[in-house]
Amino acid sequence: MSLSRRKTLALIGGGTVAAATAYVGWEVTREPATARLPWSQAGAPQDPRLRALSWALLAPNPHNRQPWLADCRTPGEVTLYAHLDRLLPHTDPFGRQITIGLGCFLELMRMAAAQDGHRVDIATFPNGSYPRARDANPVARVVFVRDQAVERDPLFAHARARRSTKEPYDTARNVAPEAIATLARLGRPNARFGGSVAAADIEFWRRLTTEALAIEFETPRTYRESVELFRIGRREIDATPDGIDLGGPMMETLRLAGLLTREAALDPTSAAYKGGIDAVTENARTGMGYVWLVTPGNSRQEQLAAGADWLRVNLAATASGIGFHPMSQALQEFPEMERLHAQVHRRLAPEGGTVQMLSRIGYCADVIAPSPRWPLASFVRLA
Repeated sequence: MSLSRRKTLALIGGGTVAAATAYVGWEVTREPATARLPWSQAGAPQDPRLRALSWALLAPNPHNRQPWLADCRTPGEVTLYAHLDRLLPHTDPFGRQITIGLGCFLELMRMAAAQDGHRVDIATFPNGSYPRARDANPVARVVFVRDQAVERDPLFAHARARRSTKEPYDTARNVAPEAIATLARLGRPNARFGGSVAAADIEFWRRLTTEALAIEFETPRTYRESVELFRIGRREIDATPDGIDLGGPMMETLRLAGLLTREAALDPTSAAYKGGIDAVTENARTGMGYVWLVTPGNSRQEQLAAGADWLRVNLAATASGIGFHPMSQALQEFPEMERLHAQVHRRLAPEGGTVQMLSRIGYCADVIAPSPRWPLASFVRLA
């Protein structure tokens, strides 16, 4: 979440600013010490499986839950599981988005292994797919095979620079239609990738995604789910490097002023609540184009494949310098979102299928820090 300097000053008030000390100035400019280290450490382990996993953990995933567990006790293999403590039961009641995140993880692992001269043979849901994301059965069994002839993927070069760019986009800078065509070439044949930078479509999707955000905010259980995942300030981000990180000078200032707390965020009358919803909806209104991915059905295998495609599209956008921010609220399957969910499907899948992902795109002048990540050792079992 990003707040402008003007909005932050309005929230904290002149008295707080006048009371600022040298310590406060030092404190609010400190960055997390450990939460972003996995981005620089990717590729360091000696074991080729762990090297690939050190890259895979950088994959995009819903609410930054990092919902993966990797069992490496069998030599030359990785068995991937969904982390059952990192689900989103209210905003993602059927585990569809979690499964897409696991598909992103598997694809980035595959790309990293290939870069290292290994082919990976992936068997998805070897014991059967789960009906919901509350199943302890494996998501995939992956066998690593040394193969110098394996094809390297040029998109992998952008893995470390990839971001989910949640900041405002430059509304004076258009995205060329050719950019959509470039991204469209990356999907699998059975998935329908689409996008638009037409003015009428931009206006439609800005309105719809803003309304979807409001519904998620105004539905108490779905909003609470997000607030419980707030990591407020650098200390919390380092201690629990998943969820929704609220760091940086502005957020630290609000935290020190006592205005940014979970309790305040849950109070619809508070400045924190109003400032938060203003920030996310203002950002949503700066989309300069939209892209989406539709699959014929909605099986777990299709969800994993959608994750693989989505990762590749995100990497290609990174290569082109285009900001990429998933706006999946209208695709969530909780009852209060049903009207918008149906509207999206009528527009993008009138002949059937499932809209798996929707993202705004545009150009962002800000330098975006990488999202916090749990270290490799936190989710890998070796013995």
